[in-house]
Amino acid sequence: MNPMRVAITGIRGLIGGALAASLRADGHEVVGISRRPDPVGAPAAADDTAERTLAWDVAAGTIDASALEGLDAIVHLAGESIGGRWSDRRKTAIMSSRVESTRLLAGVIRELDAKPSVFVCGSAIGFYGDRGDEELTERSLPGEGFLADVCMRWERAAVPIPDAGVRLVRIRTGLVVGPGAEAIERMARITRLGAGGPLGGGRQWWSWISLDDEVRAIRHLIDSDASGAFNLTAPNPVRQRDFQRALSAALRRPSFMSAPRLAIRAALGEMGQALLLDSTRVLPDALTDDGFSFGHPDLADALADAI
Repeated sequence: MNPMRVAITGIRGLIGGALAASLRADGHEVVGISRRPDPVGAPAAADDTAERTLAWDVAAGTIDASALEGLDAIVHLAGESIGGRWSDRRKTAIMSSRVESTRLLAGVIRELDAKPSVFVCGSAIGFYGDRGDEELTERSLPGEGFLADVCMRWERAAVPIPDAGVRLVRIRTGLVVGPGAEAIERMARITRLGAGGPLGGGRQWWSWISLDDEVRAIRHLIDSDASGAFNLTAPNPVRQRDFQRALSAALRRPSFMSAPRLAIRAALGEMGQALLLDSTRVLPDALTDDGFSFGHPDLADALADAI
């Protein structure tokens, strides 16, 4: 395989960092795009395998377009964290960080002389909203709620990109299970204290993917000729109570301390409802149809690697 030049936004995040490391390990050049291009105290690169990092200012709509000339791919993963209570100000930051950054990149790409072959635009399974036991594929309609609205607008901001002759891939990622994943670390801490258990009854579906499979899937889609939406979730979603049981088994801790829905809503508000109680049973049909094979199709194996 010929070496590629790949730009990654959100390179300081869990997925962006893991993707950059994977690409560099195979001899590809990575151009990071970050609001924090030069972390204070960061050591100088020991060799030329470390990524070059490009600064951008989404609010001001500025980025050095010349640094994006001649890329093979752009992977857009940047976005404000969805953790924490969702005040009106927080919701505005979550929305604008995704939509405005995508619009900025779409505008820059249209003006490039040497355009990338593919633009991979991040999204999430929040696109589908709270859907109970319904099996959801890429052909399913969007749902309702704040996260669904964020994902729809995020994906819509990338619509002009194919008009520039660039293949567009939209990745709808589920709960990422891997070393350093904040959600898994928080659940593990609670479980180690013996306080793990069903949330709101635990019947809601959680759709997840191992960090390793997330990175492999993105790389697969960069190399593929496919376009459109792809659910980046393992083929075996589980109910929340079964997710907790698997985590408890991996940590050898009990799993019986249930948390009522009302308590979760009171403590965490709209965010707690959307991230912990909503039921989203997502299947990766488009990804498997494109020939991708999961390394961690089962949750127990993914959790063992994560913790």
